[in-house]
Amino acid sequence: MTTLIDAPPQEEDGLLPAKRSKTGGGLGKYLVVRFFLIFPTIFILITMVFFLMRITGDPITAALGGRLPPDALQARIHEAGYDRPILVQYTEYLGQIATGNFGRTISDNLKVTDMLATYGTATLELAINSLVVALIIGIPLGMVAAKYRDKWPDAVLRVFAILSYATPVFFAGLLLKLIFSVGLGWLPVAGRAKSGNEIALTALANPSGIYWLDAIRSGNMAALGDVMAHAVLPAIALGLLTGGVFLRLVRTNVIGTLSKDYVEAGRSRGIREFRLVTKHAYKPALIPIITVMGLQIALLLGGAVLTETTFEWKGLGFQLAQYLTARDFVAVQGIVVLLAVIVALTNFVVDVVAALIDPRVRY
Repeated sequence: MTTLIDAPPQEEDGLLPAKRSKTGGGLGKYLVVRFFLIFPTIFILITMVFFLMRITGDPITAALGGRLPPDALQARIHEAGYDRPILVQYTEYLGQIATGNFGRTISDNLKVTDMLATYGTATLELAINSLVVALIIGIPLGMVAAKYRDKWPDAVLRVFAILSYATPVFFAGLLLKLIFSVGLGWLPVAGRAKSGNEIALTALANPSGIYWLDAIRSGNMAALGDVMAHAVLPAIALGLLTGGVFLRLVRTNVIGTLSKDYVEAGRSRGIREFRLVTKHAYKPALIPIITVMGLQIALLLGGAVLTETTFEWKGLGFQLAQYLTARDFVAVQGIVVLLAVIVALTNFVVDVVAALIDPRVRY
């Protein structure tokens, strides 16, 4: 009897074969369909970005208009091929992307692929740090809110969750800087690390670009401490945005799980409430978090633009703001396309994990 109480019923017990056959098609079919949906998604996003960027004219005029003589400007436009029909440019752009050629930035003449590789790892580091903060905030506090449902801890945590995802990221970042950097002086104001540590970490053989990982690889504990100190405030500012969503999801789903028959049976047999929440109720509550994590990654990447600008975190978001100011649409296209690919692939991975965890997830 104990094992029946300690674990929720599973669909793999063979009680519902007809239902699974009707709704399924198998895990393999589901994964294949989800994988091939990536390509039209990326294609649509690339197309939208290309034509939206061309609404204001060609990138050369947008970036350098007024700073070059008309003859020199027209020569640059012709050399880059922006005086040809828009559909011809679009076809050539798709061909270039297919070969991994995103062109060169107009404002600083860098290969877009090199720029993406240089600054993309910084954004990846920020996203990882923020996701860790979001999970630390969302899962334990959501379980606490569910355990004390409709009591004052629950009310306080619900208000906290609403404030977390309703507060603009840049405002949360500025507030954190004023309190912990300017006021208390505990943490750095901006940047990813001190200049000396940045030079040491970038000078490593085959650096990953993720500073805390490179510091661990090199055994430089002083640099690791400096990197983590610089990462705290940006990670909290961006992590709060997603942490509030996770908190509400965990709370709602743990409350729903606590009303299940197997939990009620365990409660009637004297199993402590803490054990019911932490051992039996929270695992099913994690499935919705996994399924929405793809959307939250998109939210994190969107919030990274404001977070990186606020903290001068030299990642894709920071560079995107700089290139938008310079009206360098070639660079903007490359960054947006990369972010779109990341979001599409992340959603695919999340769907795979969700399908492996929950056998009900099928086409």
